[in-house]
Amino acid sequence: MTYRQRLSLFIFIDSCIVISAIFFSRFLVDGTIHVFTFPVVLSAIVILLSHHFLSFHFHLYKKAWEYASIGELISILKAVTISIFIAAVVQQIIVQSIQFRLLTITWLLNMSFIGGSRFCWRMFRDSYLNKVEYKQRTLIVGAGSAGMMVARQLNKANEANLLPVAFIDDDYKKHRLDILGLPVIGGIDKIEATVRELGINNIVIAIPSLGKKDLNKIFLECAKTKAKTQILPMLEDLVTGKVSVKQFRDVQVEDLLGREPVELDINSISENITGKVVLVTGAGGSIGSEICRQVSKFDPKQLVLLGHGENSIYLIEMELKETFKNKSTEFIPVIADLQDERKMMQVMSTYQPDTVYHAGAHKHVPLMEANPEEAVKNNLIGTLNAAKAASWNGVNTFVMVSTDKAVNPTSVMGATKRLAEMMIQYMDSESNTKFVAVRFGNVLGSRGSVIPLFKRQIEKGGPVTVTHPDMVRYFMTIPEAARLVLQAGALAKGGEIFVLDMGEPVKIVDLARNLIKLSGNSIEEIGIEFSGVRPGEKLFEELLKAEEVHEQQIYPKIYIGRKSEIYLKEIEDLLSTFPNLDKGEIREKLLNLANNKVGPQTKLTVTV
Repeated sequence: MTYRQRLSLFIFIDSCIVISAIFFSRFLVDGTIHVFTFPVVLSAIVILLSHHFLSFHFHLYKKAWEYASIGELISILKAVTISIFIAAVVQQIIVQSIQFRLLTITWLLNMSFIGGSRFCWRMFRDSYLNKVEYKQRTLIVGAGSAGMMVARQLNKANEANLLPVAFIDDDYKKHRLDILGLPVIGGIDKIEATVRELGINNIVIAIPSLGKKDLNKIFLECAKTKAKTQILPMLEDLVTGKVSVKQFRDVQVEDLLGREPVELDINSISENITGKVVLVTGAGGSIGSEICRQVSKFDPKQLVLLGHGENSIYLIEMELKETFKNKSTEFIPVIADLQDERKMMQVMSTYQPDTVYHAGAHKHVPLMEANPEEAVKNNLIGTLNAAKAASWNGVNTFVMVSTDKAVNPTSVMGATKRLAEMMIQYMDSESNTKFVAVRFGNVLGSRGSVIPLFKRQIEKGGPVTVTHPDMVRYFMTIPEAARLVLQAGALAKGGEIFVLDMGEPVKIVDLARNLIKLSGNSIEEIGIEFSGVRPGEKLFEELLKAEEVHEQQIYPKIYIGRKSEIYLKEIEDLLSTFPNLDKGEIREKLLNLANNKVGPQTKLTVTV
């Protein structure tokens, strides 16, 4: 129906209602069929003209009545009331009396029939025209404003195919009440029983301000059921009016870390990056590419994307150019091998970066156990080449990405990272460049993470393989890791090892169970198998050695180590002799050096 046709229909319907209402009111008030008197006809004409004028004024003919609510009812109230008032004034002026009972009954009839005609259309539309036979019965967790918004949208949105059935809320004052016709059953401890008793297929968590610990608690209750669990987007999406049923998203593993993300000191980071030249090594990797995304938000003058894999560098370059096309940052892709000392020196000399984020490294524990010489080349020699080139060319800050596996390392990868930290701290003592390292645990979604492996196994129908039932790890998200690296660069004074307060470690087997549940499967369907601890792995990881612990936070949720012992001569000997050693000898030397199993006479202590 076109707007003109729709307007004509509403004018015709309202005209019939207004004229019929006043004459019927005359019949009800006086009990006579002689309703066509001068005062009544005059009032009918005045009310009719006033009503149409006010309807245009209050945009009643432009309302989408399939979505009618209190706002539309108030507009009708204004139009009807003012038109009756105008009729009363006209009666007083022309007839010299006001027929109060006649106008009162007319007001009631107009409100009933004009308002009813609109809302009957909405009821007819919702009940019959848009009826969906097989809607998923949905439980809404959270009976606040967001929960009510969700319930309204689900009731009127066919594409969601979701039918709200009840609310769950921990506010005991709402228990046993009905909100929008839906009962508030009880607190989150009632989720499992409610799903079972009401035949719930979907659960929507509608509490945008929910913290991660509380979300984890709710999800663990939802995980006891077979219902699919989804969550609302962030609070700012609600405020800006972006919320719709299409925006419900599945709960992600990142939501269940149980730790709030680190807040950034935007001003200090801006001073380090805005308008300056920044170089990122390993820019095509999962951590390096996220560092590039985060850096780009601060409008550097140039961002040098350095990496060994041409395809990954091409992809991140194209992504950044598209995402930040309205900014003046110049993105410069550089294909280079960290092991090429001359090339590193040339790159640093050409672009003269102010800050270097060194994310390029071999990180896969089992692979480095099998190829320790490659770990030495990339993680040690590559880091040393990048650090020397940075120092020689006057880079202001050099931030190396390290790992919790560098603490009391049992693997080649962890040992090379620990020795790289030592070299960085030594370089800081000898250079005007500020050299720092950043340690964090496993990164969810990175290429070496267990998450992609678990997802592939679940897609294939299982089983999910976990090394050991007691294996625990610290976890963080890729964006959080990148932010920590940027914050470390802003806080750097030189020689520090920055560590994030990563909360409580997570059991890998619990992570596997959560992923299975989040995928919509049951543990019984997919299954979990324990494959045994792999070479170089520990059951638990540490972020700081006992002697490194500095209890005071340098920044909210960020710590630094106290001091570090550097075995410079032994590291140099290793770098000169490792090509002549077999894999076992390289591994032994790496672990001995990283775990301080050398003579005390060669120690060089750098205080942080």
